[in-house]
Amino acid sequence: MTSTVTAPPTPPGRRWAGLGVLSASLLLVVMDMTILNVALPEISAELRPGSVELLWMVDVYSLVVAGLLVTVSALGDRWGRRKTLLTGFALFGLASAAVVVADSAADVIAIRALLGIGGAMIMPSTLSMIRTLFTDARERATALGVWAAMASLGGALGPIIGGLLLENFSWHAAFLVNVPVMVVAVVAGLILLPESRNPNPGRWDAAGAVLSVAGMTALAYAIKHGAEEGLDARTAVTATVAVVALAWFTRRCLRRKDPLLDLRLFRNGAFTSGTIAALTTSIAMAALALLLAQWMQLVQGYSPLETGVRLLPMAVGAGVCSPLAPALAARIGARAVLSGGLLVSGAGFAAMYVLPLGYASVAVALLLVGAGMGALAIASAVIMSGSPADKAGSAAAIEETSYEVGGTLGVAVLGSVAAALYRSRVPAGTPESLGTALEAAAAARDAALALQAQQAFSDSLVLTSGCGAVLMVIAAALVWWRTPAGLDLTAAH
Repeated sequence: MTSTVTAPPTPPGRRWAGLGVLSASLLLVVMDMTILNVALPEISAELRPGSVELLWMVDVYSLVVAGLLVTVSALGDRWGRRKTLLTGFALFGLASAAVVVADSAADVIAIRALLGIGGAMIMPSTLSMIRTLFTDARERATALGVWAAMASLGGALGPIIGGLLLENFSWHAAFLVNVPVMVVAVVAGLILLPESRNPNPGRWDAAGAVLSVAGMTALAYAIKHGAEEGLDARTAVTATVAVVALAWFTRRCLRRKDPLLDLRLFRNGAFTSGTIAALTTSIAMAALALLLAQWMQLVQGYSPLETGVRLLPMAVGAGVCSPLAPALAARIGARAVLSGGLLVSGAGFAAMYVLPLGYASVAVALLLVGAGMGALAIASAVIMSGSPADKAGSAAAIEETSYEVGGTLGVAVLGSVAAALYRSRVPAGTPESLGTALEAAAAARDAALALQAQQAFSDSLVLTSGCGAVLMVIAAALVWWRTPAGLDLTAAH
């Protein structure tokens, strides 16, 4: 099979300019997810969603993306990766503009779902296009490091940008900021990005596409609902659907010569270790970001902008370490950098668990977590080093699925652990979310209830941090075991 069909080799200047378009679009998409965390208290105050609606606002994006990533990535390999990317830009911008008419929690959930469709088209397309745009292995390692650094930077900058917007505008601005950027991205993409596709993708596996969407969506929903409500009938049914659909999908992929998703890539140790790093980092970070944004605003009393600024140490850590990661990997090995990054992030989570909770300990933790994320900038390069060019779509789909499923797991499982602890520390009948509990306490002039609810939430943050630390240590051990000792990212093909 020919590796890919693309335009003639792109001149270096346009190649790097194209990387700028891809990285900027990824930065915005990731920022948009974290901006929501800062905007949630204001959205809750205006729209007054129930606890289930609040979780759906957070979860529906990951739910939609997780369900569509495999199918959309395979479609991009056939239809054209640039076409898929630009369509995603347009949909993301249109969905963001629709917020001007949103006046209920259901409207926000629907908009987040549409953003998820656009995100499913954008995120894997950027990664697979880098794999085919940069044919030189050394350039590709650098480009993938930049791509991954933008993802880390977006997560850190989102709360700051969100805080600036919310200081001066309503929560609608957290969505509307996407519109002009997406317009620029479409125009720049048309000018700078070449089209590429797999010339021999084989027959479209319609049944596999249905199984993929059904299985991944059911899996994400079962995790979310099960963590919320326990093992009830709905959880059991959706979990069964997920297991059956994904098992059937896996069997089809392993038996076909032209699978929708090439699961044989997991035979490669480097590919597996990079995927583990992406999954576990996403699990821990999603829960931490959601809880920290609420803790700073509802317990510490910071404004949205003050919250964003106080989350800045993560951006500093990632910004300092991300550019150093490829050179460090060339010096001491990709395995040491990838495992070491996970351990450094784990130390950040451990700091919040061990040290007295306050902004000083949070700042230290954020700096360490950011530094670890910077070292993980090579995770994408490790994943791509374990996949040939004609499998770029499958590799990108698996990596992005890891991030999105990880985000859903983090919010659903670790977030639910924190919620369970919170509920165990407050009187029966207290509202489930901290924001509504504080409102109820203020209405009843019950200062003791407000303090009790805030302390319970702080305890839940500490426990979640401890779980995150354990998770990162386990992931570091698995990555060290699966990554080839002599892996050279600059020699990958």
